[in-house]
Amino acid sequence: MNSIIEKLTGTDKLSDQVIATDFLLSSKSGIQEYAVAITETTSPELRVTLINQLNDMINTHEVISDYMMSKGYYHAYNLEEQYKVDMKATDTALNLKEFMS
Repeated sequence: MNSIIEKLTGTDKLSDQVIATDFLLSSKSGIQEYAVAITETTSPELRVTLINQLNDMINTHEVISDYMMSKGYYHAYNLEEQYKVDMKATDTALNLKEFMS
């Protein structure tokens, strides 16, 4: 039943996009936090560990970004297309509210 509602509301495809977007935003936040932690630590051993984790997070961000661009969820180099994707997601969310009423 849930998959029927997802198809009717258009959220079946949006779910993957929402998950990927959340993952991308989390990776960006992680990158910022690691960078701050690196500048705050006085331990050379901890700094090396944090730098390694930062590099892993940067690589993860690249993988997520590439995935999202390949699926058409993210247009990092085309703001007009990204705007269309964002507006479609907004319209779906607004329509979902109407559908649930």
